[in-house]
Amino acid sequence: MKRKALFTAAVVLSLTLFTACAGGKKSADVHVFYYTYSDTYITSVRSALNKAFSEKNISYQDYDSNSNQTTQTEQVQTAITKGAKVIVVNIVNTGSNDAANGIVSLAKNAGIPVIFFNREVSDDVVKSYEKCAFVGTDAAEAGHLQGEMIGEYIAENFDKVDLNGDGEISYILFKGEEGNNEAIYRTQYSVEDANRVLEESGKGKLKFYDPSNANKYLVDQQAANEYMTTALTAYNESNKNMIEAVICNNDGMAEGAISALNGAGYNTGSGKMIPVFGVDATDAARQYIADEKMTGTIKQDADGMAAALSHLASNGIEGKSIMSNTENYHVDSGVAKIRISYSKYLGE
Repeated sequence: MKRKALFTAAVVLSLTLFTACAGGKKSADVHVFYYTYSDTYITSVRSALNKAFSEKNISYQDYDSNSNQTTQTEQVQTAITKGAKVIVVNIVNTGSNDAANGIVSLAKNAGIPVIFFNREVSDDVVKSYEKCAFVGTDAAEAGHLQGEMIGEYIAENFDKVDLNGDGEISYILFKGEEGNNEAIYRTQYSVEDANRVLEESGKGKLKFYDPSNANKYLVDQQAANEYMTTALTAYNESNKNMIEAVICNNDGMAEGAISALNGAGYNTGSGKMIPVFGVDATDAARQYIADEKMTGTIKQDADGMAAALSHLASNGIEGKSIMSNTENYHVDSGVAKIRISYSKYLGE
């Protein structure tokens, strides 16, 4: 009987510990809602944030909204019903304030903090609730840094990049998601700033590979490999109109483009290489750069974002002001928004 009682007690204790640990569905203090688990950069943030929570002994539960705003909003409602003390939201819909305002209303009615991250919400949304904050980047900064990096590389390697020797560099650009501020700014400034650097160096501006495309970019980040493969069938060295540079608004699209280039005999780590530029500095991108299959990327600091998020979450759990002790962070003037800086990455 004693053995049975001890066994039963051990089982109960194990179940209790399991419920209280990361991902425990009943006792998690912080509930984190990711717009999708399939995003490469978001995966790195999730890993870093889970580690940061564990180091602070904060119980948490993660949710995959699978790029569906209705799903995410329903998940938030369920988490609040379960007794969440803090909700952390990587919002799905960024095209308007409606979704973010709806989530703020749910949090406000429950009296709990809500921290948005990565996919930016407006100042008005954050200011609408004293327990609301945002952690992200300066959306324009990545575009500016990427443009400088592209311009500097091409100016220094112009003759090598100019495969058809026509004195112009033909590029393809993968934008990703329409309506997303980060994608919009990266699309604009990556080309504008690259052209500025090139002109200052006495070189000509970049030329979009397809003159019939008035937008000068391609969308749908899931189809980067397919788009690149199709483009290479018509724009290649044999036709003397080769795509000579690839600009991607995230490293996931850069991976797809590199795979297509590999299929055409480029960027294999030896032989001819078309420069490919991305954003995020994911593990895969850093390895591609080390293997000389990719040229450069812009580092979006997942660890830095996780540190800021876990700090704000701790404030919320402890009942402090959401922005307590954030003097060492770069905070926007007049609104509770923390900015995590980008940096250029061309290899170790």
